[in-house]
Amino acid sequence: MATSHPYAKKPFVSSIPLWMRTDQPRETGMDYWKGPHSKIISATPGFEEYRQIHLAEHNPGLWPATRGVETAIPDDRRIDGVAEVTFGSVLSPLLGRKQTRLAFQDEVNVFRRTLLYAGPPSSARWYAVARPGESPAARALLYLRRRDGVRTGAFRKHVNELARTLAGAGVLRELRTQVFMPWNEKLWDTPNVAHDNPADQRFHASLLLGFADPAARAAFFQGPEVASLSNRLAPFASAIHAYDVTDALTYVKDGKELPHYQR
Repeated sequence: MATSHPYAKKPFVSSIPLWMRTDQPRETGMDYWKGPHSKIISATPGFEEYRQIHLAEHNPGLWPATRGVETAIPDDRRIDGVAEVTFGSVLSPLLGRKQTRLAFQDEVNVFRRTLLYAGPPSSARWYAVARPGESPAARALLYLRRRDGVRTGAFRKHVNELARTLAGAGVLRELRTQVFMPWNEKLWDTPNVAHDNPADQRFHASLLLGFADPAARAAFFQGPEVASLSNRLAPFASAIHAYDVTDALTYVKDGKELPHYQR
């Protein structure tokens, strides 16, 4: 494994896991999110970046079985996608309140459940792991649930140590991490959409991993390094849900709305 630790940017990020309505074909909802709904979100002032993370419909869990850790993703809580919002500054959310109200009203047209996971400023890490000209052709999204009895500070420290290990391994083309504040429904209490999030189902951190291709992703999850990481994570995490990402679409980049999304 490489030992160097790439530079990490610390943006102000929130992420919103999304579940599509079940009274219409899943693909209909995914297309509406990608199209009409994205236009409402992209027009919000104050965004540095807006990205949609599309997850595969069949997602049993990529993380290897680990004793005492939930790695199989339950059918009734399986996420369809995640909206990743990066703000220009800590004051940016105030700039977009009018447009955000439009997004609230449109959610019911496509989603049955939405949850907001937010972190304090500088708690996210984006690692510069790709060489110039490289971009990931396969991704995985990990959600971690803190084990009961583990203090928030110890959990955050371990997640950051895990990220530095991954960043220095030389196998990733993208690495983005978030450690969340305690979940609060009032931060995203949109109308006519469910926000149920029982305490034993909540997550406390996420990691987005990018790979050169699907074969590199498969080799990573089947390799000995992940088994070692899993054993180190087990005392801190009671659940590790690793999702197969089918697409990552960027609609706002460097503070500017794009004419068409970029992959």
